[in-house]
Amino acid sequence: MKVTETNLIDACVIEVDKYGDDRGFFMESFNEQKFLKDVGFYSFVQDNHSKSSKGVLRGLHYQIEHSQGKLVRCIWGAVYDAIVDLRKSSDTFGQSFGIKLDRPELQLWVPPGFAHGFYTLTDSVDFVYKTTDYYHPEHDRTLLWNDPVLNIDWGLDGEPLLSAKDVKGKTFEECEKYE
Repeated sequence: MKVTETNLIDACVIEVDKYGDDRGFFMESFNEQKFLKDVGFYSFVQDNHSKSSKGVLRGLHYQIEHSQGKLVRCIWGAVYDAIVDLRKSSDTFGQSFGIKLDRPELQLWVPPGFAHGFYTLTDSVDFVYKTTDYYHPEHDRTLLWNDPVLNIDWGLDGEPLLSAKDVKGKTFEECEKYE
């Protein structure tokens, strides 16, 4: 497992070993001992899987209470994945990081206290992630994906397909943040 730091404190890119031959491939997508050693201790309680067509933008989502850490990866297709540090106490507060996830062995660790979203780049996308806390809809928040303060370059190909919730996202100035 190779861990690469990002420009955001506590967030990192993880690439697990993948072994392939003419039959296909094998990889250990998660190993708690390695994660603990290289990233830190987090207990995962829920696995999520979303399927999307091309041009869908989901996010930027977070829970203001019961903050979720997320270990995310794209197992089919490709996405542009973006995160924003919403922790006021962090030296990287208000900064973002983005990466193209296009191989199942490539993962992004999104620590608690971050907003997260992704934009689908291929006709079909299967996106999976582990979370450190359960989904609590009453604490669910959305940071506006195209906030000019954040200026995230999603690599859009036309107008993205958004949910009603994501259209109504709050700007960085308006959104609730973590201490």
